[in-house]
Amino acid sequence: MQPFELVIAIMIADLASIPMTDTGIPISSGVIPIIALLLLQLIISNMNLKSILCRKIICGKPSILIYRGKIDLKNLRKEKFTINELQERLRERNVVNLGDVEYAILETSGQITVIQKPNKRATIPEDFDIMPEYSGIPYDLVVDGEIMLDNLKAIGRDERWLSKEVAKFGYEPKDALIVTYDGGNNMFCQKKETNRD
Repeated sequence: MQPFELVIAIMIADLASIPMTDTGIPISSGVIPIIALLLLQLIISNMNLKSILCRKIICGKPSILIYRGKIDLKNLRKEKFTINELQERLRERNVVNLGDVEYAILETSGQITVIQKPNKRATIPEDFDIMPEYSGIPYDLVVDGEIMLDNLKAIGRDERWLSKEVAKFGYEPKDALIVTYDGGNNMFCQKKETNRD
C-alpha cells in the first residue's frame, strides 16, 4: 500500500464512524465525503499511471540502503533507519549476516528487497544445467468433500477419473478434505477426519 492509499483508507474509516457514533448526524454527511475521497484516490491512481513525475512526487522512489556490500549511511539517515532496524528487516528476509548482502533497497511500499552476494545466493537448477519437470498450477479438485467441477473440466478430466484416482488413496471424493492436482500429474489427497465423541 502506498502512503497516500493508507491515508485515504484511514480517512474513510474515520468518516464512516462519525454518522455511526452520533445518531443526530445524517448518513449522507459520511457518505458524500467518502465518495469524494474515493474519486480523489481514483484521480491520483490515474495520474500515477500516466506520469512518472507524479509517481515520484506522490509515491516517492526506492532508496538503496546497502550498495555493493557497504551500508549507505547517508540514505540510512535520510530514511530514518537505524542499523538495528536494517538488521531486523534483513532477518525478516532470511538474511542473518550483513556481510552476505550486495544490495538492500527500501521500496516505496516500505518493504526491503535484498540481493545477496553471488556466493551467498541460493542455488537454482539452472546453476547445474538441470531442467526441472513442468509442474504447472495446482488445481483444487475436491474441497471438504465437494467436487470442483470447473477445475476438473479445466484439466480435461471427469468425475469417473477423479473417483478412480482418489480410490488409490483408499477413499471416495466425498470423504476427502482436499484433493489437488498439478500439471506434473502429482496428486495430493487428505481424508476428512471423522468426529470423535
